[in-house]
Amino acid sequence: MGVHKRSNWRVYHLNTELQLEQTFDEVVDAIAGPGIGIFPRFLDTTRVAALRRDFAALTPWQLTPAGIGRDQAHHTNERIRTDKTRWLEGDSPAQRDYLALMAALQRQMNRQLFMGLKDYECHYARYDEGDFYKKHLDAFRGRGNRRVTTVVYLNEDWRDHDGGELLVYAEKGKEVLHRVRPEAGTLVCFLSEQFPHEVLPARRARLSIAGWFRIDDPVAPAVLL
Repeated sequence: MGVHKRSNWRVYHLNTELQLEQTFDEVVDAIAGPGIGIFPRFLDTTRVAALRRDFAALTPWQLTPAGIGRDQAHHTNERIRTDKTRWLEGDSPAQRDYLALMAALQRQMNRQLFMGLKDYECHYARYDEGDFYKKHLDAFRGRGNRRVTTVVYLNEDWRDHDGGELLVYAEKGKEVLHRVRPEAGTLVCFLSEQFPHEVLPARRARLSIAGWFRIDDPVAPAVLL
């Protein structure tokens, strides 16, 4: 019986990893094409559950009010965003697994698109009832190290009336290109300099991991083949 269980786990693990490889290729195609992709079930239920447990283990004082800007310009502004965050440093098995997954995606993008991505940073984000993040860009063209944005959601049984959708806008103008419900396991991936976006007010606690693939030289052009 024990051997049978282990065999089933190996088959499940293999199938999951093969699915991830296929999804990586789809992410690469999306970044090289329209510059954005939405991938339901990017994370399987096991990974989502592990990350939710890890998130839930954080004490309230380990989550800090999110700010805007970087380095000396970093500050909080509750008129722009009201979520709370905690950077992932690989302090738990769930975090290390997630960071390894994104490192594999980074290698895939560099291998196929020659983007020169050097590292990946990410944080947990908790939006309590009523929290929001106004329309913004993650990087201004030619002035930031962030090249590709990722958002992964950890919310189970999310309904339309729960709010908290991600709105992604056209590069210019007010056209909404995508309205994404923050359902568990979904990945949203897009070029950081190209797509303004915002988080609508949530009507229940909303959990996610926001991250960025970064380069060393902010003025270096991205090569997307």
